[in-house]
Amino acid sequence: MRHWLTLLLVIVIASCNSKTDKEKQLEEWKNLGKNIEKKKTFPVLKPDRYNVAFLIMDGTFNTELTAPYDIFQHTIFREGIKPMNVFTVADTDEAIVSFEGMRILPDFNYLKDSLPKIDILVVPSAEHHLDTDLENKEMIDFVKRIGEKAQFVTSHCDGAFVLAKAELLDGKVSTTFPSDIDKMRKMFPDLDIRKDVLFVHDGKAITSAGGAKSFEAALYLCEYLYGPEIAKSLAGGLVIDWKLEDVPHIILND
Repeated sequence: MRHWLTLLLVIVIASCNSKTDKEKQLEEWKNLGKNIEKKKTFPVLKPDRYNVAFLIMDGTFNTELTAPYDIFQHTIFREGIKPMNVFTVADTDEAIVSFEGMRILPDFNYLKDSLPKIDILVVPSAEHHLDTDLENKEMIDFVKRIGEKAQFVTSHCDGAFVLAKAELLDGKVSTTFPSDIDKMRKMFPDLDIRKDVLFVHDGKAITSAGGAKSFEAALYLCEYLYGPEIAKSLAGGLVIDWKLEDVPHIILND
């Protein structure tokens, strides 16, 4: 009887040890998988197109992002023009969460990825563009560096605060979200910030009031680059009535 009890105890101990070994091996495999860096997939950017980068972060407002994104992306469906490659950039590889809760996986991490040449930088408004985002030195430095080389820098709503902080609106006329104009004037007293307009084009900078009127600023840039017929075609594809002369604006580029 004692022999049977001893044998049973040995079997139980062996079984427990075997189970522990399997668990350890499984844990090692899991850790190995975590340590293997997943290869990042970048968007295909076709040559002979404008490269348009949209700066996104947690709290980005949907409309100020999606309105110009829609307009610019649709240029690939028009013939006889130099269309646009559109993509997003952020300071993370993780999904950002927009103010309205949309999860968006950035195409490029501007802190570590090799970035393509950016012809047009778009800064949609985000929740903290009036406060903590302006203290993000790496983000402001990125905007300033790219903005100085880009053909155009555009902002929608409070994205103008970021352009101002990056010194890209110095000596220029600009605008922002109507109810934040006084705040912007107080924060940047040396800037010429206009009311009662939906967008301003001064040099390479295009600033807009934002919201649904972000469509108008994007359509204006397309009209500037491609002419009124293409702009009307893009607007028609999104069921938007587009007449530049009907939109309150300021153009100081010419």
